[in-house]
Amino acid sequence: MKYLKQFGIIMSISFVGEMLNKVISLPIPASIYGIVILFLCLELKIIKVESIKETSKFLIEIMPIMFVPAAVGLIETWGMLKTSLVSYIVITTVGTLVVMIISGWVTQLTIHFHKKKEH
Repeated sequence: MKYLKQFGIIMSISFVGEMLNKVISLPIPASIYGIVILFLCLELKIIKVESIKETSKFLIEIMPIMFVPAAVGLIETWGMLKTSLVSYIVITTVGTLVVMIISGWVTQLTIHFHKKKEH
């Protein structure tokens, strides 16, 4: 029952993210809204980490399985993809680097903020 409650909390936040995506006409995926809402709820102590910890850990552990349908889709469309393969590789590499850099900065800011908050 504990896992259902935790999953319900996560799904409720995802649902709010979906609703925000419909209401706010910005080119931001609903999942990003959900992640930001979950982050804010955890940061502001509205939701305690313990109340979603086990289910979150489980979802992270099975995440690779979620990429199987995407991989199958790539295999099925390989004929169309191979003509633009260099473009896709460049876009993927640049996008990955940008995400890594921004994630690093956000992580450093968060750590700095928490250290400042402790003193």
